[in-house]
Amino acid sequence: MSSVSFSNLTTSPLFKGMNNDELSCLEGIFTARRIKEGKTIFIENMPGESLYLIKRGTVKISRMLAEGDEQILIVLGPEDIFGEMAVLDGGKRSATARIAEDVILYGLTREDFETLARQNPSLGLKFTLNIIRIFSSRVRNSQKDYRAMLLASLNRPRQKGG
Repeated sequence: MSSVSFSNLTTSPLFKGMNNDELSCLEGIFTARRIKEGKTIFIENMPGESLYLIKRGTVKISRMLAEGDEQILIVLGPEDIFGEMAVLDGGKRSATARIAEDVILYGLTREDFETLARQNPSLGLKFTLNIIRIFSSRVRNSQKDYRAMLLASLNRPRQKGG
């Protein structure tokens, strides 16, 4: 692990509305990890314990459709976060995260998040609201994608005999 610096990441939606002192406070509780391409960060249905911010590289988020059949949902890059629900609810992972290209990740555990919320309620609230905004945006976008996919499938010409 190495030290965390949010320079070049301050435009991430995770830090919206935060000043330099707040960013410095957060830098002190995130941990940095370098992970090679092809490695798995977490697997669908395992307990969630941390959220991750990508400093460099790319991460594929996927879901299992059937035994051995996996669908890539999104590929994330620098400034993107994933695993955010783990710090809020501690539930099981809803997807799998694998390294698509060597990454530097900044991680925040649920325990450190809860400590932040107790010790600095104002920053904890601001951070929580940013996580919720990111998550809400993803839900809205996935609903639009789902609707577009349904409409496209309804408008496709039907094959004879099918």
